Amino acid sequence: MKAIAITPGKPGARLIARPEPQLTADHQVKLQVVRVGICGTDREEIAGGRADAPAGAAELVIGHEMLGRVAQAGKAVTRVQPGDFAVFSVRRGCGACANCNLGRADMCQTGNYTERGIRGRDGYQTEFVVDEEQYLTRVPPELADVAVLLEPLSIVEKAIDEAFRLQRTRDPEAAATPDWYHGRRALVAGLGPVGLLAALVLRLRGCDVFGLDIVAAASARPQWLVAIGGQYLDSRTAPPPTAMNIVLDASGFAALEFKLLDALAPNGMYVLTGIPGGDQPLQVPGAELLRQLVLANQVMAGSVNAARGHFQMAADDLAQARLRWGKLVAGLITHHHSPDQFLAAPNRPADGAIKEVVEWASA
Repeated sequence: MKAIAITPGKPGARLIARPEPQLTADHQVKLQVVRVGICGTDREEIAGGRADAPAGAAELVIGHEMLGRVAQAGKAVTRVQPGDFAVFSVRRGCGACANCNLGRADMCQTGNYTERGIRGRDGYQTEFVVDEEQYLTRVPPELADVAVLLEPLSIVEKAIDEAFRLQRTRDPEAAATPDWYHGRRALVAGLGPVGLLAALVLRLRGCDVFGLDIVAAASARPQWLVAIGGQYLDSRTAPPPTAMNIVLDASGFAALEFKLLDALAPNGMYVLTGIPGGDQPLQVPGAELLRQLVLANQVMAGSVNAARGHFQMAADDLAQARLRWGKLVAGLITHHHSPDQFLAAPNRPADGAIKEVVEWASA
């Protein structure tokens, strides 16, 4: 079978041949890969950035945002049957810490986890994959056209869920108000796919959503935000936002991430999902920021990866979004490429792209 692979640490990607994987245990599921999302992590890997091949191997098959169709299921599998659509999650536990053994590898305590397509385990840019049922989420057929978004959306689900859980433990009003998000002011920084999906979830929760970026208001991403009821702020010209009950950063720009602390309202919650690159020193008014966090009862938290339950939350919210906004949700996926088309320009996003995908089979 075909697969897209890199040599970690070296620029470039190529199409390779691999043996087709087979079931070796009763709880395993074999998926025919339908499509795989392309994200900044993939392009960083292709450029020679952070990536680790499986132990003893020189190559890594990339890709971690996927949708597949069940080709075969082990006799102990109960969640799916051949023909069903499904996705596999990304991270695999260390096998040593309590959280990983509780099915929460996203909260690994040792750091010795692996991640499909990223760290020590081959990914999904290939024709067939096999994995354990415990890492699988079934997808209703009516969501097949958008279900490749489940992995980035699962990251958003975890971040927003954690923010609400923290608020409930420290804010009496949040603890007493099941729909606390309704009518709250939310700022999303960075309107890539993760940021736009965060805006989608926050709009479903009833928030007044503001999206911050540095692109023209008439371009695709701000227009999509406006179409779901959000407001766009071009940080090059708009005044700095203020009085936000929740800030979710998906930008990955360290200077902006510190600056946006000023956007928080008293008792506000700031969640970081963007991972800054580079290692340049950054000067920040440390004492002033820390005083603000203390005196205004504010919280800043990081969130990465997701558990299988967050994938199910993502599927549920995609269904709700489809009911509310119809075909607009599918409009997040703007470009479909064959493997060869993607490899022709793997480091260059298409003009006007929001989410690009590689098509391996017809849905």
